[in-house]
Amino acid sequence: MAFIGISGMQYSGASLSHHRILVAEDSNVFTSMISKRLKELFDIDVEICRSFEELELAYDKSTDKITLAISNINLPGAEKGEALNYLVDLSIPTIVFTGTFQQTTRDQLLSKEIVDYILKDNVFAVDMLAESVCRFLTNHQHHVLIVDDSATARALLSTRLKRYNFRVSVAENGTTALALLKDNPDIALMITDYNMPDIDGFELTRRVRGTTGSHQLRIIGVSSSTDRLLSARFLKAGGNDFIMRPFIDEEFYCRVNQNLDTLTQIRTSRLRQTA
Repeated sequence: MAFIGISGMQYSGASLSHHRILVAEDSNVFTSMISKRLKELFDIDVEICRSFEELELAYDKSTDKITLAISNINLPGAEKGEALNYLVDLSIPTIVFTGTFQQTTRDQLLSKEIVDYILKDNVFAVDMLAESVCRFLTNHQHHVLIVDDSATARALLSTRLKRYNFRVSVAENGTTALALLKDNPDIALMITDYNMPDIDGFELTRRVRGTTGSHQLRIIGVSSSTDRLLSARFLKAGGNDFIMRPFIDEEFYCRVNQNLDTLTQIRTSRLRQTA
């Protein structure tokens, strides 16, 4: 199976047909479009739930694990968002597909720790949804290392990345990070804080780049400092990207995706050259 998404995501691997996906949506137009697109791209047969009652029945009728739900905010029988709350309470990873969007709506959605939200406001909406689905179903193939001396910061980033279905390792300092990188060559992305007591983010990046190139590992530097030159210093030390804290969730996930997409493209290109 091969897939290229709108944002540049590439996936070439096993079929995704074994995943159980629920679509909680009452629009016949969108249920038809979603069903057709996920079937032709990933050979996935989705289960359609056009009301809150059908959603509850779909969950109760089978003990098979639901991998992912795609849900509108409002459904017949759940006009105040009860369907989304139901899915979240069941710990079912959920992508919200909605035509209703305001700042307060966005904040409420992210507070529920959904996987993603897609707006129905453009002709590419279903393709964007398909890409979001593919990312979630395949993100477990990516191993991400978080390096930060703050336990709170490590926990926040780890929770955020695991919500997107990444495999995550954490290190409280640069020394531990170097050991983890040595023992886990499959780590594809390192997200490192700048200000750490033993080895700061710059020095850690320099040491990593002494043995590991950007075609093997991507590095994103982070900092809550107001010094705008930190980004330049990180990039000159061998980093690939830099984000200032506090993060905007959407930007953070986009930066992570872009770096992993670039790594995938580099690896694919190198494989073709050696074939």
